[in-house]
Amino acid sequence: MTAAPRTLLPGLAARDVEVDGVRLRVAVGGDGPPVLLLHGHPQTHATWRDVVPALARRHTVVAPDLRGYGDSDVPPSDREHRPYSKRVMAAEAVALMRHLGHERFAVVGHDRGGRVAHRMVLDHPDAVTRLAVLDIAPTLTMYERTDQDFATRYFWWFFLIQPAPLPETLIAGAREAFLAEHLARQSATPGVPDQELAAEYRRCYRDANVHAICEDYRAAATVDLAHDRADRDAGRRLGRPLLALWGSRGTVGRTYDVLQTWREVSDAAVDGAALECGHVPQEERPAEVAERLEGFLSG
Repeated sequence: MTAAPRTLLPGLAARDVEVDGVRLRVAVGGDGPPVLLLHGHPQTHATWRDVVPALARRHTVVAPDLRGYGDSDVPPSDREHRPYSKRVMAAEAVALMRHLGHERFAVVGHDRGGRVAHRMVLDHPDAVTRLAVLDIAPTLTMYERTDQDFATRYFWWFFLIQPAPLPETLIAGAREAFLAEHLARQSATPGVPDQELAAEYRRCYRDANVHAICEDYRAAATVDLAHDRADRDAGRRLGRPLLALWGSRGTVGRTYDVLQTWREVSDAAVDGAALECGHVPQEERPAEVAERLEGFLSG
């Protein structure tokens, strides 16, 4: 008998769902209005482990591994990196939710998942009721306002976008060291991630995943920016209530007026707050994140 897919999210069951020929690993559970949780890099859906128990008391929680991450499929890319554009990833997540019976839902995204969620609201506004983003400013804003300090702190943005196979080859030569350093730089809280989560992220940092991750970042620096500029030129803006949470001790919080960056691209209400942490609020301050998300999702 085949073992059931694994998940570290308490109270949720994992399954594999095929969406337009791509198999996505997804954890589902809870009861109530649906909320989609999208992780970042180098995490997987396991990053929501300590937030899920509170959310699942009043919400149906859906937490997938994005394409190319975790235990989801790694589709081949192309010269324009379009298969890893946020447009493709957002459409895939909407199709996943519809497959699970959810035509309208709230979405919460951290890091890369927040960028997918941002694109989702622009491309599929009828599907999304509310948007929460964790420790990001809009991608176009961050690239256009890059300075030496940001480039130094976020060096991987400029390393991972180099042409293949340079970053993939260099990471393969020191995979665990690179991942450990990346995780250490993200968190401002000792002991985060803990051994269980760190082991899960190491397990999922395979060669194929590393290439997909590089393609995700390459897309963000090319095709995603083209989509964002086209939206700006056409006057397309976010039209759903938005909650932004960020770490006061992280690069985003130190570099930007986070709420202002989102108000610049939104016609709807924008609210939020800094938390005493680094780049990974859902792991560093899970109880506070869950409380703030619950209040926002409940309107």
